[in-house]
Amino acid sequence: MKIFRKKTIAQIQAQVAKGESEAEHTGLAKHLGVRDLTAFGIAAIIGAGIFSTIGNASASGGPAVIFLFIFTALACGFSAFAYAEFASLVPVSGSAYTYSYVAFGEIMAWLIGWSLIMEYAIGNIAVAISWSDYFTGLLSLIKIPALGINGIHLPAWSTMDYLTASKGFTEANSLISNGAILQSLTPNMQDAYNAYALSPTIGSLHIICDVPALLIIFIITALVYRGIKESKNVGNAMVIIKLAVVLLIIAVGVFYVDTTNWSPFAPNGVSGVLKGISAVFFAYIGFDAISTTAEECKNPQRDLPRGMMYAIIICTILYVLIALVLTGMVKYNELAVGDPLAFVFEKLNLRWMSGIIAVSAVVAMASVLLVFQLGQPRIWMSMSRDGLLPKAFSRIHPKYKTPSFATIVTGFVVAVPALFMNLTAVTDLCSIGTLFAFVLVCGGVLVLQKSHAHVERKFKIPYFNSQYVFPVLLLISFGLALKFNSISCTDFLHSRKLKDAESIVTTLNVEQKASLLIHANDFGTITSEIATNNNPLLLYMLSLNNRDYENFVLSANLDMPVIYNSGIGVFKHNIPLWIFFIASIMLAYLCYKHKLSLIPVLGLISCLFMMSEMGISNWIGFGIWLVVGLVIYASYGYRKSKLSV
Repeated sequence: MKIFRKKTIAQIQAQVAKGESEAEHTGLAKHLGVRDLTAFGIAAIIGAGIFSTIGNASASGGPAVIFLFIFTALACGFSAFAYAEFASLVPVSGSAYTYSYVAFGEIMAWLIGWSLIMEYAIGNIAVAISWSDYFTGLLSLIKIPALGINGIHLPAWSTMDYLTASKGFTEANSLISNGAILQSLTPNMQDAYNAYALSPTIGSLHIICDVPALLIIFIITALVYRGIKESKNVGNAMVIIKLAVVLLIIAVGVFYVDTTNWSPFAPNGVSGVLKGISAVFFAYIGFDAISTTAEECKNPQRDLPRGMMYAIIICTILYVLIALVLTGMVKYNELAVGDPLAFVFEKLNLRWMSGIIAVSAVVAMASVLLVFQLGQPRIWMSMSRDGLLPKAFSRIHPKYKTPSFATIVTGFVVAVPALFMNLTAVTDLCSIGTLFAFVLVCGGVLVLQKSHAHVERKFKIPYFNSQYVFPVLLLISFGLALKFNSISCTDFLHSRKLKDAESIVTTLNVEQKASLLIHANDFGTITSEIATNNNPLLLYMLSLNNRDYENFVLSANLDMPVIYNSGIGVFKHNIPLWIFFIASIMLAYLCYKHKLSLIPVLGLISCLFMMSEMGISNWIGFGIWLVVGLVIYASYGYRKSKLSV
């Protein structure tokens, strides 16, 4: 079928040998070495993860969240090996898009390119909005008594998107009309109300937009447009600043660690640790963007693999240390906040650190924006070269040697939604799209190791025979899951899910509640605060961590329909895990039959597992995005592809 037509490695290598086959594509400046690539990787990885998402992940998993960081780093490391081998075979811009074009054909390449567009666009919109929040917070800390400045406060309507302000205003109005006063509402709702109520208007249209988000996107886009050399210099400087601050946070925080806070180490068991998988993986998104700069590397075959691996190793060590320090300074269940670093130091009366953290957060977020804004234009440039996007996207600036048109379009694609919309709620789509790319890159290496074994490459993944190793590892993993997470495994096989405390309590009659309360006294100590509450049973159940809650409910001798939800409503949420389960068995068979290389197999299966933990709603959203992409491909790319002639 024509949709599976492939580019050959010989074609790409010939193109590289010439510098480019077409004159308008020449001229990308080669300025990047291994140090610069490592810095870009660190710039992309250390951002929102260390300043926000690490808090919720730690609150769910406790100190054991460090194992999730290590597992995620291993999965990314296995994938980085696959990226590295591809980069040595096809050292051109395009990243996973180009690699899939060689391994699987045009349709899969298009889907990967389309997924990467979503990764970089939505990711950067979310990061720009977070940057705006940190920047406005930093301005509020500026106090110069001599000048009468007690914090710089921008108008609320200029620091918030329209949808958030409009929704908050409506909710606040509803509460106020029912007797509430504005000052009693949450700070976020008050800000939204004031932003909408005090905003300038044109007729009936309220002018509300996130100006700081627009400002940083404009600055970063202009820098990326100006040149790769300028971008790397600024990126390197920002990385030095934020690494210094992160090390300072660790050095100061370690003196306030109370090791009793590390007990229990995994309070919510395996399920609690895995609950943070989306947040933790989002912290690693971006290292793959390094591969989009292949044509701007002095020696991509040598430096790309090193840059990726160095960045992952350095960032993982820092993430583990930060997680241990945070969960040691305060109890894990207090960390479910948006700014855990600032929260922890303020709680311990170390407010002088708040300003340092605010500055480093602003720098960290800006560096993430820089790397993503570098990556997306180069994906579009590669797709345009192949005819799948209009020719303008592959236009190279004659002076600055950058993909000029694609860079400008990227700026608009990120800036306009960031002004008026809040897409932070759909950041999981970035994770699932990136994981999809990782799965295909690892699978693509396995394909090429068989079909192009004779082709020389400067870097090759060390070969370990997976014929027996992977099936045995799979059996051990399933055995450990049954031993240490038996309840979740049993519920998965029976397509059922334990109800929450409120759902269970509301279905019980008076006698059942009294009996369960007696069981609660036998199960654990009921404090006087709980005992004197109007609903002591519910309050007690809510106070339990995940593991104790499961044990309490399952030992209470209640009927199954009382404690479990079941049916299609539960089964649909298990579909991603069933996909993983079936794919694991199929992959084990292929390993046994074809003696596949172990490292890319481990990369593929670990990334697929993380995809299965993303939730069915993310799979549906990702599926819709792919369908939209297929429509665009069918209407333009299929006919215009250079392989169609």
